[in-house]
Amino acid sequence: MSISSTNPVDGRTLKTFPPYSSEEVGRRIQRAWEVYHRHLDDLLEERRRRVQVLLKAAGFLTERKDELARLMTLEMGKTFQSALQEVEKCAWNCRHYAETGLRQLDPRRIDLGDGRVAELRSLPIGVVLAVMPWNFPLWQVFRCAAPILLSGNSFVLKHASNVPQCALAIEAIFNDSGAEGAFQTLLIGSDAVAAIIDDPRIQGVTLTGSEGAGRDVASRAGHAIKKSVMELGGSDPFIVMPSASLDAAAETGAKARLICNGQSCIAAKRFIVHDAIYDTFRSKFVEAMRAKVMGDPMLDTTDYGPVVSVAARDALHGLVAEAVQKGAKLLLGGKVPEGAGAYYPATVLEDIPKEAKLRREEIFGPVAALYRVKSLDEAIEVANETRYGLGASFWSDDRNEVEKAVTKIQSGSFFVNGLVASDPRLPFGGVKSSGYGRELGEIGMHEFTNLKTFVVKT
Repeated sequence: MSISSTNPVDGRTLKTFPPYSSEEVGRRIQRAWEVYHRHLDDLLEERRRRVQVLLKAAGFLTERKDELARLMTLEMGKTFQSALQEVEKCAWNCRHYAETGLRQLDPRRIDLGDGRVAELRSLPIGVVLAVMPWNFPLWQVFRCAAPILLSGNSFVLKHASNVPQCALAIEAIFNDSGAEGAFQTLLIGSDAVAAIIDDPRIQGVTLTGSEGAGRDVASRAGHAIKKSVMELGGSDPFIVMPSASLDAAAETGAKARLICNGQSCIAAKRFIVHDAIYDTFRSKFVEAMRAKVMGDPMLDTTDYGPVVSVAARDALHGLVAEAVQKGAKLLLGGKVPEGAGAYYPATVLEDIPKEAKLRREEIFGPVAALYRVKSLDEAIEVANETRYGLGASFWSDDRNEVEKAVTKIQSGSFFVNGLVASDPRLPFGGVKSSGYGRELGEIGMHEFTNLKTFVVKT
């Protein structure tokens, strides 16, 4: 089956690629493995050279910003302005690790006090397979590739099959930056991933994607006893308490819900609001969502574009329709627009019954669910009722409420009076069915290294 990119604005096929043969996949993995082994004898020198690779990559990202942003918008539909911001964030990530990575990788010395000295050395493990999603086609790759490459590993990318041009553009940036084959893109279908995980040259696997994909890849990696990091779905709570600024919460909430046309794992999805201010917040939030402009993602006046495909749009609408059929109240949107493209309007629901799938499943699209609660304890209970635990946004000016919530809400990230966002300086990941392991920050620097204990008698 061919690998194609399709513009979700009009359903037009942009470009089609034949998948790589098993022989070509083997050659590319072998090249990555050889680069890794070749530099084990001069590891520190190679790491210093890769600092320059990352700095050059940051330069190329900046230089090609418009071209790369346009490619993302065409292949998966995010707004051109948000795509530009994504490219800029990738450049920032490369510069951040170029500036901090070598220090993070420095050996840690421990004097054992009996004539022996120990060092903890972070050594590369080999070739790491990355299975990446379509919703942030550049950022998801660069955020894990930068630390993995800098540590001395090689990186093999299996990108989502609907963004092949983005995958090849990323490979071109690393090739032009002098990565010498340490970064390889594989144009393959999902059915080829299991055999690659089993390949003895692959020593680690990182995946960002759906819960189902995570289960498949994690179980395969576990069977092969290979290190894995899983960043999976989310159903992030956005909790608003009486002491919060409701204007700021409503406007930020609308922005948070519509990140990447509503298709972000860390987008706010469930709006859990205290009864004392529920009616006021609901009114402000619905108006903030109503004010957002749906349209051509290439236009600067557009706030959100189509979802990734007509099939995805229909599945999203199915969740909304089923919730309404079971008793949920539709406050905004909820109707499939006429015309071409995978568009779906900003939608808000309330009074969602527990038996509705929308209350349990991750909502990937511009649909917000409102929940009324009578206390902080109930807000925490509703926040924790899903199997996900990626991020949480908590709106309150009460320090005691914040301290109780940060301890009890089950999430990998917790943001107060702001939207959840990833940052190269901070570890990122989730708990429960949102995955395990961490990307970014110093912790992300070490996820795919062998922390070797080295003891010497002096």
